[in-house]
Amino acid sequence: MNPTARKPPRTLVAGAGNIFLGDDGFGVETVRRLTAETLPAHVEAVDIGVRGVHLAYQLLDGYDTFILVDATARGGLPGTLYLIDVGERRGVESHGPLLDGHRMSPDAVLALLATLCAGTGGTPPRRTLVLGCEPASVEEGIGLSGPVADAVPQAVRVLLRLLEDDHQGGPAGEPEPRAVAGPATY
Repeated sequence: MNPTARKPPRTLVAGAGNIFLGDDGFGVETVRRLTAETLPAHVEAVDIGVRGVHLAYQLLDGYDTFILVDATARGGLPGTLYLIDVGERRGVESHGPLLDGHRMSPDAVLALLATLCAGTGGTPPRRTLVLGCEPASVEEGIGLSGPVADAVPQAVRVLLRLLEDDHQGGPAGEPEPRAVAGPATY
């Protein structure tokens, strides 16, 4: 193989969340359902759960695109999906200790990744997106609320569209957070 040949782009889709905290399990359930689909060869979909430190280290493996799927409280109606293009965030603020394995928010994961890249000479993903869902409840309990459970199939469709666009060199994403779908209704 030619050493100067460009590696094919790789995409990581990670479902984050704690399945013991109700709707916080949205990302885990969405990625579980996504893995039942036929995904492009360049896509790796993983249930990261609450292992944020592990996720930061995994991102050092050289991904072009990273999509984090997680419950995201932004004040909308429960079940509302949001697509957030993280873009070139510098100086990401983290609340609390950076390496608290039980509180690795997406901001903390990205801050840790920036630190790891600086220390190792690694390169963060070119594109980082968050597909979030407005939770109804993140209290102790197993299972998603009705509106969030209804949003999971919609989230899978959004992910499949994003993966197809990314594979074809399509849209670069949105610069600002935006709702991509209101509460799922049937």
